[in-house]
Amino acid sequence: MEKIIEENKQGNSLVLEQKEGNTKRLFIESYGCQMNFSDSEIVASILAEQGYNTTQQIEEADLVLVNTCSIRDKAEQTVRKRLDQYNNIKKINPSMKVGVLGCMAERLKKQFLEEEKIVDLVVGPDAYKDIPNLLKEVEEGRDAINVILSKEETYGDISPVRLNTNGVTAFVSITRGCDNMCTFCVVPFTRGRERSRDPQSILEEIKELWDKGFKEVTLLGQNVDSYLWYGGGLKKDFEKASEMQKATAVDFAQLLDMAATAFPKMRFRFSTSNPQDMHLEVIEVMAKHHNICKYIHLPVQSGSTRVLQAMNRQHTREEYMELVDNIYRIIPDISLSQDMIAGFPTETEEDHKDTLTLMEYCKYDFGFMFAYSERPGTLAARKLEDDIPEEVKKRRLTEIINLQQKMAWERTQRFVGQTVEVLIEKSSKRSDEHWSGRNSQNTMVVFPKENYKPGEFVNVKITDCTSATLMGEAVGYSDMN
Repeated sequence: MEKIIEENKQGNSLVLEQKEGNTKRLFIESYGCQMNFSDSEIVASILAEQGYNTTQQIEEADLVLVNTCSIRDKAEQTVRKRLDQYNNIKKINPSMKVGVLGCMAERLKKQFLEEEKIVDLVVGPDAYKDIPNLLKEVEEGRDAINVILSKEETYGDISPVRLNTNGVTAFVSITRGCDNMCTFCVVPFTRGRERSRDPQSILEEIKELWDKGFKEVTLLGQNVDSYLWYGGGLKKDFEKASEMQKATAVDFAQLLDMAATAFPKMRFRFSTSNPQDMHLEVIEVMAKHHNICKYIHLPVQSGSTRVLQAMNRQHTREEYMELVDNIYRIIPDISLSQDMIAGFPTETEEDHKDTLTLMEYCKYDFGFMFAYSERPGTLAARKLEDDIPEEVKKRRLTEIINLQQKMAWERTQRFVGQTVEVLIEKSSKRSDEHWSGRNSQNTMVVFPKENYKPGEFVNVKITDCTSATLMGEAVGYSDMN
């Protein structure tokens, strides 16, 4: 059985934490965004209390769960292929139970139980606490499904089991759901309305990670910049909150400042930001704290204002460029990354050129670029004809990728000759004699191991680079240790 280990392209089932006395085995794979990987840690924690430890060997598993992504058709097809592989294993081990979690579960619901005979339970993103009850339903021969979306569930009371971990970096979810109804996106339908987690529970989870030796936390949400805690309730209901609630509310800039201040030796990242909700206060907090990484993932999707309007993105090309100008003004050495869609319905060659010129203006270090994939249930699928031929989509996507690779090379070269601070994460994939880790700007750095160890902050003098990796020599420990 092949091991699936490439994060975000393939599932990952590695686990380091085991609870003594547990006798049942859970095999869990995650596909898609970082939020799915974080959710799998919550599921593993819930099931640890039900007697399950996680295994890397699918053949020995009593329960197999796949946490799924619906953002593109390719992601769904990957999961369906994995279900076929599970089916072959279940023929050998009939007692094994199989469940589908996450966004595909929410989108397809009973279709999995009716069409995918291998599936025993279907669980949406807000129903993970119900998995123990659903397993009892399976044992009693009934369909086990819960895809009810919640307006309150944040799993803030769950201490996640850390999966896929290097023991150095970890994810902490701060929001769930999304209120931005982009016409191409299924997330509001698969993850529900946006709600924010109690800041105290976030700080407690970060402290737990610090006590276990973790050195970097990524604060996660579909849209972290719209984080708003005022004692409960949805962001859209804030206007109805009491004056006391409004006076004591915590927004994302304040949360980020609280975390960085409380844990000065912990490094912080965050993802994902929405341009319409990113305020200058967030950038100013980033500039204020050395331990907040100088990197922002700032999805734009298109450089054309007309296409942005068709996507229901709540910003124009000009507003996005003004935001980028302010970011570079406040933090000149920052790195930016983008999400870009090629071939959205009605996109013209002029629209495509607008995307290319926006990319050149923003000077992105990294990018996540895709051809448009119509998603059932979205407004674009209902209202807009997918009218761009596949060959045109592919050609435009290739031009976007080629430009991004050129910019990545130029941006990476700026570090040559500089000394950068690196958090050691693991051995280099290419050499056991080298460490790899990221600098503040999220670029991977490789250097000889010498006597350094994972989890240490090291200053590295950069001597060479590729478009994606920096190479250098360690010159001593940084002040972050």
